[in-house]
Amino acid sequence: MAYRGKRISNPVNKQTIEFVTTAKESDGRMLEMISTWQPHSPKPVEHYHPSQEEVFTVLEGELSVKVSGRQYTLSKGESIHLDAATVHSMWNNSATPVVANWKVFPARRTEYLLEAGMTMAAEGKLNQKGVPSLLRGLMLARKYRKEFRLHRPPYIIQGIVFFLLSPLALFNERFSKHNS
Repeated sequence: MAYRGKRISNPVNKQTIEFVTTAKESDGRMLEMISTWQPHSPKPVEHYHPSQEEVFTVLEGELSVKVSGRQYTLSKGESIHLDAATVHSMWNNSATPVVANWKVFPARRTEYLLEAGMTMAAEGKLNQKGVPSLLRGLMLARKYRKEFRLHRPPYIIQGIVFFLLSPLALFNERFSKHNS
């Protein structure tokens, strides 16, 4: 569970997040974090948040941003506001760390999504690109579909795949818990 000052790290994408204001503290209105990307972090998959806005303000370094197919570099003091359903990705393409203030409106369950993803990375359950196995990814994507969606394939296709493979993913999750 997230709390003010808690830090979580992803060794795969070289990102650390510190929670500043949690969903509980803001009555769900927002989640605020400080995110640090180490030099040359991998470019994540393009995604969007169907009903959440985000604001990133660079505090140190240069943040590489891809928004709706266009790539930008944000420097110290610069911000970007992403409306709900805006396709984007962010990473550090530079030789120095990047630190940004990151706000999500409303918070929804984003902190739980981030904790789940970071835990999977720390446990070695992501590949070098930061992507989980198909079944694990399906479970995560289904559980947090109101907070996070992949840009591709189209969401309708993702929904069909979720429907068809969810029973197998659930079985796999239960089987894994009993054998670990």
